[in-house]
Amino acid sequence: MFDDTDPILGRVREVALALPDATEVVAHGRPTFRCGKMFGNYGGSVKGSKVRHDQCILFIPDESERQALEEDPRFFLPAYLGPYGWLGLLLDEATDWDEVGELLDASYRQIAPKRSIAKLDAR
Repeated sequence: MFDDTDPILGRVREVALALPDATEVVAHGRPTFRCGKMFGNYGGSVKGSKVRHDQCILFIPDESERQALEEDPRFFLPAYLGPYGWLGLLLDEATDWDEVGELLDASYRQIAPKRSIAKLDAR
């Protein structure tokens, strides 16, 4: 369900795996990024449809930013993870990678152990 040589996946890996103690695990045919629990998922589909986005990142948004993100057409409610608070962001050549970093940072901070967050804050 993914191409290991996909350059967009390569950029997502750089961002996600730069977080302390982050790992990558393939689950359900997709790369997932974890620090104990999952904080990112590469690729997904839109909840309630058969629309699949192979180049997207699924993440847990900061609640204070959720409404604004939901109003942006680049974001979508993903199947399976959407009901648990996750959102998806479509990725392409014009992606703002600083934004991806901020979104994954916020998602990571919601699931990572305190010691991992302390490592991140010490940078």
